[in-house]
Amino acid sequence: MHLEEKCTSSRLIYDGRIVKLFEDEIELPNGAPAKREHIKHVGAVCVLPLTDDGNVVMERQFRYPFGKVLVEIPAGKLDGPNEDLLAAALRELREETGIVPQSMTYLGDFIGSPAILGEHVGMFLARGLSFCEQQLDEDEFLEVFTMPLGDAVEKVLSGEITDGKTQAAVLKTHIILQKEGKEV
Repeated sequence: MHLEEKCTSSRLIYDGRIVKLFEDEIELPNGAPAKREHIKHVGAVCVLPLTDDGNVVMERQFRYPFGKVLVEIPAGKLDGPNEDLLAAALRELREETGIVPQSMTYLGDFIGSPAILGEHVGMFLARGLSFCEQQLDEDEFLEVFTMPLGDAVEKVLSGEITDGKTQAAVLKTHIILQKEGKEV
């Protein structure tokens, strides 16, 4: 079955510092016309820092669109569309938590809202952690804390941790550790 939609015209509605909003005229697979609104985003990374004793380094951060503090793993946007994901992940981890890892494992991409948002988030697992001083951006306010990975899994499953990229990274890490024969 042919599923591809074809763009016939595109109009930039909003050109922001972080996102660009477009309205596109498209042709559906059956040939009928339709409209699509979508947001282009430069992309981002997230890192699940895992301590040697099985704790996850997490953050509490106020998220304006939801009007509340969310629990998340360290994350941040790319500086540009061609920035290396590993370099960005190392930078964000160091800035937000002061952590420098010995190893980083790529966990895959997270696509949070594919119907409207063109953001890919590269996910990483960091191990062998050394701790230095945070280097937060001027407009960045967050609280860093640790939580046992098993507790994070339970909070994901109970709905207490609602951030999608954090949910995916926690569950993937849990499965990786199970496959490695490590106690979770």
